[in-house]
Amino acid sequence: MSEEFISADMRYPNVPGWKGTDTSEAAAEFIKPHCSRLQKLFLEAVRASGERGATSDEVAASLEIDHCTARPRATELKRKGLIRDSGERRAFGRSNTRSVVWIVTEGAGA
Repeated sequence: MSEEFISADMRYPNVPGWKGTDTSEAAAEFIKPHCSRLQKLFLEAVRASGERGATSDEVAASLEIDHCTARPRATELKRKGLIRDSGERRAFGRSNTRSVVWIVTEGAGA
């Protein structure tokens, strides 16, 4: 189907993106029915963190979901203008690597 006939709500970041491999495409198709709900949950978790903000791994832990499910939701929400990089980095999780601390934008509403 030509992209001009695909409605905007059926394109990234409203649905999961994928990187051109069969496994990435399969993962995107698998998560697609849950994407909107997961984005809302992610956004609410960041909102609940207040001024402290939250890393994707912190959100994953609070929602009890895999970090591989949570991290793409951050990218989608950033693309939608609902969260932004606070400029802060915080270590979390087993790898203890420094991660982006996300905060809710004014555009996300209350």
